Amino acid sequence: MFKIIHAQFIAPGIKRFVLEAPRIARRQKPGQFVILRIYEEGERIPITIENSDPARGTISIVVQSAGKTTNLLNTLNTGDSILDVVGPLGKPSEIQTFGTVVVVGGGVGTAMAYPTAAALKRAGNRVISIVGARNKELVILEPEMRAVSDALIITTDDGSYADKGFVTDKLRQLIENGTRIDLVLAVGPIVMMKAVAEMTRKENIRTMVSLNPIMIDGTGMCGGCRVLIDGKSEFACVDGPEFDAHKVNFEVLVRRNAMYREAEQRSMAEFQRLLEAKHTGQKVEQSCAAARGAER
Repeated sequence: MFKIIHAQFIAPGIKRFVLEAPRIARRQKPGQFVILRIYEEGERIPITIENSDPARGTISIVVQSAGKTTNLLNTLNTGDSILDVVGPLGKPSEIQTFGTVVVVGGGVGTAMAYPTAAALKRAGNRVISIVGARNKELVILEPEMRAVSDALIITTDDGSYADKGFVTDKLRQLIENGTRIDLVLAVGPIVMMKAVAEMTRKENIRTMVSLNPIMIDGTGMCGGCRVLIDGKSEFACVDGPEFDAHKVNFEVLVRRNAMYREAEQRSMAEFQRLLEAKHTGQKVEQSCAAARGAER
């Protein structure tokens, strides 16, 4: 069991957890992730490690409520526990002195981009960060990103905060203004990463993206996280999660991520129905019982 030292919502539907995990904290490097399971019959989900504190023996993760398991996870609070947390998994981000690096974070992807942005800054790079969200309430980790960036640009789809528009608009402006860019790291929705890749391909700017496909064991055994890179099958869990954006087949990635959408929607609908029947303010143990019932 992994104890939750602290849990707090940092935006609607987005919660940060500090977990007691000393072994993972000692070994974690930027770009790596964990796979967790809340209870015995629960599904395994990959979550990027936002930060770690080896001295305290803790790691931090940021979780957005999307499907049944992430919604269930976000009902847990300080003092609760998670059954399994396995990691750190995946290859660490490539950290060296590139020059000027643009880090693009879309939505909760900002939490995934943050540790790499911090490491790139420590390595002596000039870091320009572009953070986007649908609205003001969903902008996350602004102080943290500002602290590790030479410049921070924020956009919101609806214009409720900072500049109205998309992260790709700001990246295009940097390119058109003649800003020298040696590397781009984009983390977020697939459509955003694909758009960034197409933009930088034309400019011959090296670009990395962090992929988060369906994943089960995280060790390359199941093949569930297979992605097509430069025409060849690779596994996001052991060959990634970061890949050369110009070699990623985003169409295949979209199709694979949609394979279980109907089943996920049915599971989520049943889970919500059970929660409503048992009253939303119930204890964690009752939530887990409801989730087990939804799976049967």
